Amino acid sequence: MIVITGATGQLGQLVIQSLLNKLPASQIAAAVRQPAKAAALAAQGVQVRQADYAQPATLDAAFQGAEKLLLISSSEVGQRTAQHRNVIDAAQRAGVKLIAYTSLLHADTSPLGLAAEHLATEAHLKASGVPHVVLRNGWYTENYLASVAPALQHGAYIGAAGDGRISSAGRADYADAAVAALTQPDQAGKVYELAGDEPYTLSEFAAELSRLSGKAVPYVNLSEADYAAALVGAGLPQPLAAMLADSDAGAAKGGLFDGSRQLSALIGRPTLSLAALMRQALGRQPTGA
Repeated sequence: MIVITGATGQLGQLVIQSLLNKLPASQIAAAVRQPAKAAALAAQGVQVRQADYAQPATLDAAFQGAEKLLLISSSEVGQRTAQHRNVIDAAQRAGVKLIAYTSLLHADTSPLGLAAEHLATEAHLKASGVPHVVLRNGWYTENYLASVAPALQHGAYIGAAGDGRISSAGRADYADAAVAALTQPDQAGKVYELAGDEPYTLSEFAAELSRLSGKAVPYVNLSEADYAAALVGAGLPQPLAAMLADSDAGAAKGGLFDGSRQLSALIGRPTLSLAALMRQALGRQPTGA
């Protein structure tokens, strides 16, 4: 039995679908905060179990009979350390034999503010004594593709990453990596630095967007503070805007670059290119750009 936490999230859903290509549904459990949202998974034969990172009692029940567990990091920045500790402790009580955890690229040296909670979680994993594999995920390309529509509308792509090279990859590639770590032998003790094969700057991202859309979309580099303010002005909550701006500033310092190609090695194929992912994003735009 393999339990996937956060199974109705964007990454979790992809992990479940990838796992279904390798295992019967009866061997997969989806641990979710709101089981009603997992009706589609239940219809495929996946066991759906209620689990809330902040409520340890639900975790004890959700992890019963689990041999392996994928801990997808919480989306609640600032509360992650305590929530992840709850998950790890419950997995220990349940006798889980392997935990795979989605951490952050180069978490031990990263300039990104997001790294602190991931490092604390990695430390608790070590202290727990439960065998584990750490999946240090780089940036999701989708994080940048989410701004394609406003960039096309306003004629500019804004950010604060300067000339920093970004080795992002699509969520589907990270999902396949998690499945590989959960299904391949001898994974305990490994730490993977997972990133896309083809790094780019945001200037190159904007140039690719211009090429594929047929519209001139230059990259405009802002200070971290101005970028955060622009995101708030676009309707993002202040904490999220601050996190994204901090991450761009970290990218400018090399925090989102990795050239080791461990991701493509783990999944056994090249990572999906920026151009391919951008074509998909453009195909979903109402204008058909």
